[in-house]
Amino acid sequence: MRFFTPAATLSAFLLFLAQPVAGKLLLPHFGGSAGVWATCLVFFQLLLLLGYLYSHWSVERLSFKKQVWVHLCLLAVSLLLLRFTAAGWADSAAGGDPTVRVLIRLAALLGLPFFVLSTSTPLLQSWYARLAGGELPYRLYAYSNAGSLTALLSYPVLIEPNFSLHNQTLGWSYGYMLYALWCAALALAGLRRNGAGSGGEALSEAEARPGLRLRLMWLALAGCASALLLAVTNLLTQDVAPVPFLWVAPLALYLISFILSFAHPPRYHRRLFGWLITPALFMLTLAWFISRAGRNLELIVGALCGGLFVCCMYCHGELSCLKPAPRFLTSFYLMVSAGGVLGSAFVALGAPHFFSDYFEYPLALGGCALLVWLLSQRRRQDMLRLALTLALVAYAAGEVYAPLARARFASRNFYGALKVVDEGRGDEAARIMFHGNISHGSQWLAPGRRRLATTYYGPESGGALAIENVAAGSRRIGVVGLGPGTLAAYGRRGDFFKFYELNPLVIRLARTQFTYLSDCPAKIELVEGDARLSLAAEPPQQFDVLLIDAFAGDSIPVHLLTREAFEIYFRHVKPQGMLAFHVSNRFLDLREVVAGQAAALGRQALAVTSPGRKETRTHEATWILVSADRNLLNLPVFRGAGQPVAVSNRRRLWSDDYSNLFQAIK
Repeated sequence: MRFFTPAATLSAFLLFLAQPVAGKLLLPHFGGSAGVWATCLVFFQLLLLLGYLYSHWSVERLSFKKQVWVHLCLLAVSLLLLRFTAAGWADSAAGGDPTVRVLIRLAALLGLPFFVLSTSTPLLQSWYARLAGGELPYRLYAYSNAGSLTALLSYPVLIEPNFSLHNQTLGWSYGYMLYALWCAALALAGLRRNGAGSGGEALSEAEARPGLRLRLMWLALAGCASALLLAVTNLLTQDVAPVPFLWVAPLALYLISFILSFAHPPRYHRRLFGWLITPALFMLTLAWFISRAGRNLELIVGALCGGLFVCCMYCHGELSCLKPAPRFLTSFYLMVSAGGVLGSAFVALGAPHFFSDYFEYPLALGGCALLVWLLSQRRRQDMLRLALTLALVAYAAGEVYAPLARARFASRNFYGALKVVDEGRGDEAARIMFHGNISHGSQWLAPGRRRLATTYYGPESGGALAIENVAAGSRRIGVVGLGPGTLAAYGRRGDFFKFYELNPLVIRLARTQFTYLSDCPAKIELVEGDARLSLAAEPPQQFDVLLIDAFAGDSIPVHLLTREAFEIYFRHVKPQGMLAFHVSNRFLDLREVVAGQAAALGRQALAVTSPGRKETRTHEATWILVSADRNLLNLPVFRGAGQPVAVSNRRRLWSDDYSNLFQAIK
């Protein structure tokens, strides 16, 4: 065991470390969307399934000697093809759903090495069971999940803040080489000890082959836990509190439940969690119900995480209780992996195409309640628990999704759920665009007021001050991020406004549900696709003002804040022009990040914070105004509204190779 444990732990550590590193490599090439992370998760779970399938085939069909030599060949080929870098990629600013392109890039980046790593859990346990026998191989599963948890927690806290992306990929590659050598040594040592084994031993009565019903239950338990993990994570990070690194908490609890359930002896108590599962489902339902109010966030986050942990402990604990004899562990892990893929694919790939809102959340809760009933003794009280849980979920769903009934439009794609809602009457009537549960802009409906800018773009905002005061006469204005098109309210005849928008659905809504663009007398041009890639491919645009306002809610596309991004921006801004960065955020202070990039490139920066006013539907907003023209920023209109931003020399500037969100947490 002492030689197998390091290999299992290291392989799991590398598997989970590869996911954030690969995602970070991809973000600058695909617009920084949260959908990129979800697609990465599905890709890696799919490769995990393929790795488990290979392990199952190998153990069932090959003698031990052939297993070893086939795997040694795989290790050798994966080392030859190891190239963990995005260098040489051809960027494309194309809009639309990039799922297929993300999957292709991931396959080229890490396909074979990740596949080999994914075989470790079942294959190493099978080899150990063959050489040592007994129930002990399942302990390796707990060790491997501990390695996964270590990678998950160490990346945002230790690895990302202290190592450049280049060094992260280099370190991962060296770690993979070490794993490959260790695994090869284990295989050859096992071959010497038991080279003549056939891998096809006769079954004893205690090792009866698992039936179809049991295999389907493995699939359902793993799929339910996976679907709940992604559904709760989506709710937490997109609607409740999009706090940086909050996505770590649900995944950590998911892994901890695996570790406890497959420990030796298991820490799962069937009677205890069989009683707790129904209150946990109630808690998840009620937390979801009250989350739309946007208050008591700490309580809601705690309830969601606590409820998720109990549900995952139940699903994974039942998996541990239903695990087969070691002879069939590869088929067990194959079904567990398949369930994980189906659950995550349902939430990350299926739901955005089939649902107009996050309907997967109540469906996952209902599925878990049904699974609890199937595993129960199906007594009257068990049926009552099922009925009460489903009734509560149905009631909460009816209340939460009631606004959809009055929504003018609701749809969902790779980039999230969007809806348009009208509220108020008469002169107070307004139309609002929501991304999930977060407002992305609004417009007055009264003809006399609909050209008035609202939300973060009122007349006192830094963005408005930049547009109105930088240049006289005809102006060339670039805007990264469209929303309803609010900034077009400042367009005049003879002006040119160019909007860059990643989400094609936002463009559609700005044209059909709002009138900022159609009412604007200026010439309007819309560019669909990632703004940074589009700007990099264009000749200098000679913008008087370039406004960066592409933050979805409180999430941060880091690739728009790096040194390389700022070099692209300034290539398109006139020497006497201005770059205006919208940095309003509840959880991150990005003022010094932007000002530091400006200072490094010889520019001056001012922070302008404007108050929110209910009567004008404007919000408090913070903009950073950057210009190479010191006289421009010294104009009274800017100097009176803004303040210089102090920049620490100790703060490392962000680049495509390095970023550290911990620096910016308030």
